[in-house]
Amino acid sequence: MGWNDEDDDRRYAVVINHEEQYSIWPAGHDVPDGWKAVGTTGTKRECVDYIEEVWTDMRPLSFRRKMAQLRDKGG
Repeated sequence: MGWNDEDDDRRYAVVINHEEQYSIWPAGHDVPDGWKAVGTTGTKRECVDYIEEVWTDMRPLSFRRKMAQLRDKGG
C-alpha cells in the first residue's frame, strides 16, 4: 500500500521530529527514536488532513531559525 491508498482502514498516529517535520506512524506501535506523537490519531486520510492543516511551513526548524537570525542581523 502506498501513501495515497484510500482503502487503508488501519489507524495511524501523527508524529513530529525535532525539526518540526510531521509524518504518520501505525497507531499502537512504538514511535521511532527522534519522533514523538502529537496526540492525533485516525485513518490515514484523517492524519494526512491534520498534517496538511498544521504543517504550513515545511522548512526544517533549524533552517527557519537560521533564516530568522540572518533577517534579524540585516542579512
